[in-house]
Amino acid sequence: MSSLEASHDLKNGSTHMLNPLDPEEFRRQGHMIIDFLADYYKNIEKYPVRSQVEPGYLSSRLPDSAPLNPEPIETIIQDVQSHIMPGITHWQSPNYFAHFPATASIAGFLGEMVSTGFNVVGFNWVSSPAATELESIVIDWFGKMLQLPTSFLFSGGGGGVLQGTTCEAILCTLVAARDQVLNRFGRGSIVKLVVYGSDQTHFAFQKAARIAGISLENFRAIPTTKDDAFGLSPDSLESAMLSDLAIGLIPLFL
Repeated sequence: MSSLEASHDLKNGSTHMLNPLDPEEFRRQGHMIIDFLADYYKNIEKYPVRSQVEPGYLSSRLPDSAPLNPEPIETIIQDVQSHIMPGITHWQSPNYFAHFPATASIAGFLGEMVSTGFNVVGFNWVSSPAATELESIVIDWFGKMLQLPTSFLFSGGGGGVLQGTTCEAILCTLVAARDQVLNRFGRGSIVKLVVYGSDQTHFAFQKAARIAGISLENFRAIPTTKDDAFGLSPDSLESAMLSDLAIGLIPLFL
């Protein structure tokens, strides 16, 4: 098989194009990014929590097509400050009280940097043994923190995987449960599978059920009350499951 013609002189040309990660330049630019983030967190409470821009604001500030050549880090930081920062909702602000609590930490930032810097793909053990084994160890740590039975741990014949988001984790476990039940009752039984959650459950659960092929008619949002602190009532859950069993449906997932 022949190769495409290249205008690059690989033998006599500069090695810069083939080795874009210059250690000293990486060090210099990395310091600039860390300084930028450190200053951001030093002053984060001074920003309005919610962005003050209108929908579509960014398209008028950025080019219609990607740049043909790289830009210096100084220009990029300036663009972030001028164009991106105005459109950010500051989730880590001490004045932010929606959705999730602040989750940022120095350890988290630096851990992400180390992980990204190694840039390994851990799809099996041999591709990066440390990645696979560290995941197993951390899974066991979490299992012990949650006081799960030993059978849930790698060390006890169980185990699991770390997912990128809560939505991914819900879908992964739901698909695993679905396949286990369908292997037992047959693929045609998918129309009988029922999933359960409280009426306070995040929409991600309903979305995962739809992706997994569970009919919306078979999604049960169990009512909660103020008297129970809006927690899921075992009695209400049991009643819903018994009703479904009585008409030939199969409780699948809670």
